[in-house]
Amino acid sequence: MKIDLKRADLAINGGKPVRSEAWLDNLSTGVEEKLAVLRTIDSGYLSLFEGSHTPDKPFSFKGGPEVQGLEEEWCAFYGCKYAISMNSATSGLYAAVGALELGYGDEVIVSPYTMTACAMAPMIYGAIPVFADIDPETGCLDPNCIEKRISPRTRGILVVHQFGFPADMDKIMLLAEKHKLKVIEDCAQAHGSKYKGRHVGGIGHIGVFSLNVNKTIQSGEGGVCVTNDAELSYRLELIRNHGEAVVGPAGYKNIVNIAGFNYRMTEISAAIAREQLKKLPSINRKRLELVEQLKEGLTPFDFFKPLQGPRDYKTIRNTNNLTNFSSYYIFPIRFVPDVAGIDRNTFITALNAEGPIFYQGYSEPLYLQPVYQYRNLFKHGYPFTAPPNLNTTQDYEKGICPVAEKMHFEQIVINEHVRYPHTSKDIKDIILAVEKLLYRD
Repeated sequence: MKIDLKRADLAINGGKPVRSEAWLDNLSTGVEEKLAVLRTIDSGYLSLFEGSHTPDKPFSFKGGPEVQGLEEEWCAFYGCKYAISMNSATSGLYAAVGALELGYGDEVIVSPYTMTACAMAPMIYGAIPVFADIDPETGCLDPNCIEKRISPRTRGILVVHQFGFPADMDKIMLLAEKHKLKVIEDCAQAHGSKYKGRHVGGIGHIGVFSLNVNKTIQSGEGGVCVTNDAELSYRLELIRNHGEAVVGPAGYKNIVNIAGFNYRMTEISAAIAREQLKKLPSINRKRLELVEQLKEGLTPFDFFKPLQGPRDYKTIRNTNNLTNFSSYYIFPIRFVPDVAGIDRNTFITALNAEGPIFYQGYSEPLYLQPVYQYRNLFKHGYPFTAPPNLNTTQDYEKGICPVAEKMHFEQIVINEHVRYPHTSKDIKDIILAVEKLLYRD
């Protein structure tokens, strides 16, 4: 299928664009959230956390009724034993690394193709991030590449369920068991996603969800950690809430990494998140309807290869009953220049002139950031210069993760408009714009 960018009717050449109306933002709040906020304000308590050992108070070290209510409801939805709210998923990742006692002298395998906090979290505790490459079909960590990066110093794997696609957790957990590694699941983009009948987040040792404003459900800022381990749950609570002041009175002996921070969620954020969680199945169902429409509409274009994770559905009805479910935080596509006969950037520039539709790339491979290129985070180059870290197996040269680099610099394009409140008509505009750029006899 040929692409023709020379015709006068194309918007890039002065023609009328397919779409002139603005795309809609990811707005999922309504009257329910307003009432929840008012309920919280009327209570007079915007937070009930105390950074001290207060077992005799129902609302203190563990937070107030909205925070605890959210955690209980999160456990019920995701089928996990413990949920620990945080003020952000970044805080949740940091707390997860700390709770698992990862740190000084350790290596943690991470994805290069994600948000920067995933690689920063190990370094906060003095560990070194080691980058493994990704699977081009999902954007998630490739288990074969993970295995090649494992060294005698490897202590953990931080898995990202990228774009809402569950990673290959069976293979990853087998590697973790074989090498006695801890597994953190970054589920920031994977609300409601399932892998072989299990919600992501509860497969590894700790899962971390985001409630940032851009996520499938949101409370402005916020996050939730999940685990099925009572000890890890308590350690997460300690790190969240000034644990160094708690461990003495509580008689808790394993104080490694219990540098207590203030990662606490407010009552208002928790109240909003509770209402958002109720809406998650409906939001996911609507999103998947748009995803399926867009995927079908792009099928004739052989230069587009949509990424996708495990799935067992043809139509979307009840997402809770699905065994494998990818929630599509966004709609990622590989553009194949050799098939198109044109480079990605030229094509997307012309396409976006028809009404901004895609953006190019996603996240530049993290190891190309200055912190890794110069090996300098804290004073004197710590943690890279710490004696146990001097012999790390990781280098950060360009080329260490060729799939991630090819995806970012040459192939990947992202569409965000599969999000509610967009409709079928909006998806049709995307398909029409792509069709317009094709050669016509």
